[in-house]
Amino acid sequence: MLRHIVLFSAKDPADIPAIRDGLSILRDIPHARLLEVAVNERHDALSDEPDVVVYGEFDDAEALAAYKAHPLYQESIRRVRPLRDMRLAVDYTVPAE
Repeated sequence: MLRHIVLFSAKDPADIPAIRDGLSILRDIPHARLLEVAVNERHDALSDEPDVVVYGEFDDAEALAAYKAHPLYQESIRRVRPLRDMRLAVDYTVPAE
């Protein structure tokens, strides 16, 4: 299984709901086992920079690639890119149990 985690910060804090909404359309893409979009609740005093997180689980790299090739992925980029400052992505494989 492949985990895909992406963190976003807003240029303007007032845009956090719009970023969340623009990313939430990603949940309608069928290639993920699980896809969550959430606003950072800021419980960590040492790191509160990210405003929104996308967490996804995919069967493999091919499923992630199909997810990124979906038209809703491009629509999400169109909505979110003008509003975001930082975007940081991490993908890693979870060993089979």
